[in-house]
Amino acid sequence: MLNLFAAVFSSALVSVAMRLSKTHGKKETALLAVNYLICSLLSWGDTGFAVLFPGGPGLSAAIGLGLVNGFLFLAGFVLLQWSIRRNGVVLSATFQKLGLLVSMLVSVICFGERPGLWHWFAFGMALAAIVLMNYRPGGEKAGSMAGLLLLLLSCGGCDAMSKVYEVYGSAVLSGHFLLYTFLTALGLCVILMVSNRQGLPGKYEWIFGLIVGIPNYFAAKFLLASLVHLPAVIVYPVYSVATLLAVTFAGVVLFRERLEKRQWIAMGMILLSLVLLNI
Repeated sequence: MLNLFAAVFSSALVSVAMRLSKTHGKKETALLAVNYLICSLLSWGDTGFAVLFPGGPGLSAAIGLGLVNGFLFLAGFVLLQWSIRRNGVVLSATFQKLGLLVSMLVSVICFGERPGLWHWFAFGMALAAIVLMNYRPGGEKAGSMAGLLLLLLSCGGCDAMSKVYEVYGSAVLSGHFLLYTFLTALGLCVILMVSNRQGLPGKYEWIFGLIVGIPNYFAAKFLLASLVHLPAVIVYPVYSVATLLAVTFAGVVLFRERLEKRQWIAMGMILLSLVLLNI
């Protein structure tokens, strides 16, 4: 459970750091590239700076799943940015968080995990809280439902890859799996930077890329570690809604955001769902 709490804390730090970066850095893709460079270096350090392809059983799974995971990492970001322009912030943020559905379904259908009745109830409450947290009466209309569904699938699929690796990958090469993940995302970021002619990262991109990259690496590392000891049907809902709760609390305390009544209700629902998920 400590690994899961550490993953939640790290993920919340990523969101806070990204929020702070909005006031300084202008080159978002360059900032992401620096972030993935930092994550790659930390992943390589976690392997003891071992050779990139150490050989042995499990290497092909680590490479293949790392490539897919890295693609999904960046695809989620690109789709989120595109969806915000097409569908607005509220719908995009809601579908991003509802990616929890994908990781849960993968765990239940593909890996045979069976949540208890309380867990299903808590999961449903968590989904309702996510929608309520982002709901606005008479709010945005979907400009592209297909884009929203792709966003949901990419974000949920990215989380689900940790469970896929936990089942099919080698624990000895888990550090390499993360290394391949972040190197793939880094390479795709560089391609985007070149194609968009965004230019090299500036001072603020390097600063905030470092600030984002450190907790981003540990969020992925601790999430993967938590799946070794806890069922995915517990890990994914707790990880998603506890991170949302922590980020919302940080918004109130650090950024003086004011919550509406429905958002306070949603936070109460999240707290109750976290209790039920741990029964």
